[in-house]
Amino acid sequence: MSGHSKWSTIKHKKGAADAKRGKIFTKLIKEITVAARMGGGDPESNPRLRRAINDAKSQNMPKDNLERAIKKGTGELEGVEYEEITYEGYGPGGVAVLVECLTDNKNRTIADVRYIFSKAGGNIGTDGCVAWMFDKKGLISVDKESSDEDTLMEIALEAGAEDVKDEGDCFEVITDPADFESVKEAIETASIKYQMAEVTMIPQTQTRVEGKDAEQMIKFMDAMDDCDDIQKFYSNADIPDEVMNAM
Repeated sequence: MSGHSKWSTIKHKKGAADAKRGKIFTKLIKEITVAARMGGGDPESNPRLRRAINDAKSQNMPKDNLERAIKKGTGELEGVEYEEITYEGYGPGGVAVLVECLTDNKNRTIADVRYIFSKAGGNIGTDGCVAWMFDKKGLISVDKESSDEDTLMEIALEAGAEDVKDEGDCFEVITDPADFESVKEAIETASIKYQMAEVTMIPQTQTRVEGKDAEQMIKFMDAMDDCDDIQKFYSNADIPDEVMNAM
């Protein structure tokens, strides 16, 4: 598997568990609010807001919640001011970790994030200590039952994708962030269903974690999911399938 495929799968599984815990709405509302504040309330001219709305709809967020979040972002309704912060550090087994937060209280957030790292045997590092290990890319994961490789490759590359890779149970379409929306739209227009589509941070290489470090990494990820201020997190951890399936 490539460096990003395993982590994408892990994030997908963790995201599903997060939704069951009812945490996902809180995080989506924050993202919608910030996206509307930064780029305006029209999703047609605001790609970040458009992605956030699509994510919210995929989680069946009520329309009223979605509209209130947009209005809070544009200032039509009174709302909390969220600040974007990124932390970098090292998790179990020395894996690289990027943590993206939206918060209305920096002191609370850094204390929570530092505690999560410390409890897992890791530590927060300095700015830039691991960011260089990741590339920002658009990632679209397509189930093999939805399309054959040649068809998907022709559609994706013509729309501006950088690459299409066979990752075992799925195909992964990689794009430059600027081309993500057009490639996703082309795939949708061709009636090809995808499992996941997002602009993400893809690790250039992976660090294998096994045994207790792998188990600790799963718990570390769960703790990240449980923190309302943490929107997304990325790692170059390569966790054995048997550990993932057992947790």
